[in-house]
Amino acid sequence: MPSKKLAATPWSDRIFDLVVYVAITMVTVVTLYPFLNVLAISFNDSTDSIKGGITIYPRVFTLKNYETIFAYSGLMTGFKISILRTVIGTILGLISASMLAFTLSRVDFQARKFVSTFLALTMYVSGGLIPFYILIKNLDMMGTFGVYVLPSLVSAFNVFVIRSFIDGLPYALQESAKLDGANDFTIYWRIILPLTKPALATITLFLAVGQWNAWIDTYLYNGSKDTLTTLQYELMKVIQSTTTNADTFRGRNMTQVMAQISPESVKMAITIVVTVPILLVYPFLQRYFVKGMTLGSVKS
Repeated sequence: MPSKKLAATPWSDRIFDLVVYVAITMVTVVTLYPFLNVLAISFNDSTDSIKGGITIYPRVFTLKNYETIFAYSGLMTGFKISILRTVIGTILGLISASMLAFTLSRVDFQARKFVSTFLALTMYVSGGLIPFYILIKNLDMMGTFGVYVLPSLVSAFNVFVIRSFIDGLPYALQESAKLDGANDFTIYWRIILPLTKPALATITLFLAVGQWNAWIDTYLYNGSKDTLTTLQYELMKVIQSTTTNADTFRGRNMTQVMAQISPESVKMAITIVVTVPILLVYPFLQRYFVKGMTLGSVKS
């Protein structure tokens, strides 16, 4: 016998709920299947993967694909540099954007409109790659770790997201803090930052993903520096070496390596290697992410 609550629910609501559940299930399957398929191929034997038909689980399990990747000499150096640039770049970028956003949110800052307009123009106007390359070269930043952090220290989009969130906070909080003798830095550090966690978490995710996935700056500015290589750049070279028969795997000729693995299997394994570390960061920021995006984007 159906419960009273179920019986009281109109049929239209039941149909709507069913459609919603079906739609969510389909979106979940469409979202998860490609990742699970890549994961399965990365753990599947290369010669068997060529036959096709791999779904969400490996048909012939093997770790050979990952052994091949981690046998690459520059991988661990790239992994360390990528972690270092992600941590340092994210922290410095977050501090810079939040401090500038706090300054622009102050009604007593006389250059507020000018700086805001100048920042907005940078979102639409760019000098281009060649002038930027010349600038980095003239600043003597070629072959340095700073080229990973300093050029992307301030992003106009990040500043505006955080500033919009700060504008939604009661200004009386800052006024009362001033009456208690707090200076501007104390207000920023002890009042503004704790209250803007959702916006900061959103920007943290943007910065971390951008730093982790970056490789073009390594190619342009640090391509000849083995000690400053990044994971993405090294894995890009691994993909190239699997198709050019380059002698890169600790003295082993790639024709010998390719007899055991296929480029497709290596690509799938590389995808997992570069995706999982940054994917693990998201659960820690998820509860702030949606709130930070919605509240930070609807206010002006």
